[in-house]
Amino acid sequence: MKKQPCISIIGLGYVGLPLAVAFAKKFKVIGFDINAKRIEELNDGLDHTLEVDNELLQSVLKHNDDTGLVITNDQNLLYQADVHIVTVPTPTDKNRQPVLTPLIKASETIGQIMKKNDIVIYESTVYPGVTEDVCVPVLEEKSGLKFNQDFYAGYSPERINPGDKVHTVTQILKVTSGSTPEIAKYVDDLYAEVITAGTHMAPSIKVAEAAKVIENSQRDINIAFVNELSKIFRKLDIDTDAVIEAAATKWNFVKFTPGLVGGHCIGVDPYYLAQRALEVGYNPEIILAGRRMNDGMGEYVAQEVIKMMVQKEAKVKNGKTLVLGITFKENCPDVRNTKAIDVINELKAYNMQVDVCDPWANPEEVKSIFNLDLLTDCSKLDSKYDSIVLCVSHKEFLNLDYKALKNKNAVLFDVKSFLPKEIVDGRL
Repeated sequence: MKKQPCISIIGLGYVGLPLAVAFAKKFKVIGFDINAKRIEELNDGLDHTLEVDNELLQSVLKHNDDTGLVITNDQNLLYQADVHIVTVPTPTDKNRQPVLTPLIKASETIGQIMKKNDIVIYESTVYPGVTEDVCVPVLEEKSGLKFNQDFYAGYSPERINPGDKVHTVTQILKVTSGSTPEIAKYVDDLYAEVITAGTHMAPSIKVAEAAKVIENSQRDINIAFVNELSKIFRKLDIDTDAVIEAAATKWNFVKFTPGLVGGHCIGVDPYYLAQRALEVGYNPEIILAGRRMNDGMGEYVAQEVIKMMVQKEAKVKNGKTLVLGITFKENCPDVRNTKAIDVINELKAYNMQVDVCDPWANPEEVKSIFNLDLLTDCSKLDSKYDSIVLCVSHKEFLNLDYKALKNKNAVLFDVKSFLPKEIVDGRL
């Protein structure tokens, strides 16, 4: 490893910022993002994603020649770096096709400032082959340098779990890889400097890419299985949660619970693997079946709520419903690819007035993305509702007076099996 490399981090979101802060304790780090508002916020020592403690962020912003974090949208400053780490999002489009545009744009940015012997490490989730077959040619074209002769590449998939304060970036074992054996060792040693949980050096970049994409695909399939069980057991009038608790007493049973599967990883990554499989002539049946099951759960939840309202003779048309939570998971402000919006839209399709309350989400972001006016202080709710749907198990929702919020015959549906069983009318 170079005595004291300078590292650039391209993309300062839920993944890039925690990584930049971790490296900045030991190295000089240049954090780059194209979002000027995000740059201004971070330079003020504030992180709205809540992934990095503001005090910790402020401490690494006090940089010197050898360590600390410089946050910028000035591409020219990236020239100082010897190692460039790309942490931009890799979403899908409306047709569930991988969108590699952010990755390609980031590669163009690096290629324009890249020097001889620089190393580019990708952390964004991709299908096997993207680093070497898509990104490297862009780097070569923009830089005029030759791969594995003038510059090198690595891949080390991100494993950050947004909102998780236990499994933080340094506490999650890191898979690493490089484009040559020497570079693989260099990349592994570099991450080992800050990842206290340890590292695992994969034999190739493609292996590391594949490992990441199957991690979330496996979880997606497992949740799809219990979501299907929930549908079956609701028809049989059996408590799904009780069934899972009983089955979990066996030593080799893997416990998953039903629910809405959103977020930027689990709800997206399987499509990357499926797309690559289709390109090489294989139809991935199980992966896509799991996706279809999980993608349909928001609509299913809303329809189950409507059925229960009809049975209880609650007001449906022009009735009022309260949806609790719009983030993709509990105690986290991330609304990317949230499936709560599917519940909301389906309820609106039945001509219901829908209020949405979430103390964690950013109202401006929710308005911009979903065109919804968000309520954030659930303790001040003063309406009565014909149905209440808890989509996200934020801790604040445990303290609400549900009896006071319900009209006569109202339905309280708990998607997450979060509330006391005796107060809810239905759950998955």
